Amino acid sequence: MKNVLLAFFAMILIGCNSNAQKKQSSQSPEFKVSKTEAEWKRELTPAQFTVLRKAGTERPFSSELNNIKEPGTFVCAACGNELYLTKHKFESGTGWPSFDRPLEGAVSYGADSKLGFERDEVHCADCGGHLGHVFDDGPRATTGKRHCINGDAMKFIPARKK
Repeated sequence: MKNVLLAFFAMILIGCNSNAQKKQSSQSPEFKVSKTEAEWKRELTPAQFTVLRKAGTERPFSSELNNIKEPGTFVCAACGNELYLTKHKFESGTGWPSFDRPLEGAVSYGADSKLGFERDEVHCADCGGHLGHVFDDGPRATTGKRHCINGDAMKFIPARKK
């Protein structure tokens, strides 16, 4: 009986140690722009903070960025990193600004399984802010991708007129 108990506790200790190692290895990578939660809260609006730092989602059809068609660049609302160009924006009917591709090196990707299934999450490559998700139902004539991005995660900078 002592051997059985000893083996049982050994398995528990090994299991706990294994989970701790997994947790440690999945820590977020370092980003160019790194701030404390308090600093982000001071600099962002409550809606931006919820989306960018807490991986929230704005209501569909609530962003003014949905209607922008003029040439320009969509940048991260937290750090100003250039993310998407208007020329890669399309009307997806989902209620969120949608793009068929980001600027090269502008975003990073991760897995999100909060809804019970895995989705590809999109982050700002410079600050790690949550932008939205990417799906494989975009325009087939271009990339076939749909970057479904929260408007609260971005700001729009119009192109300079010549």
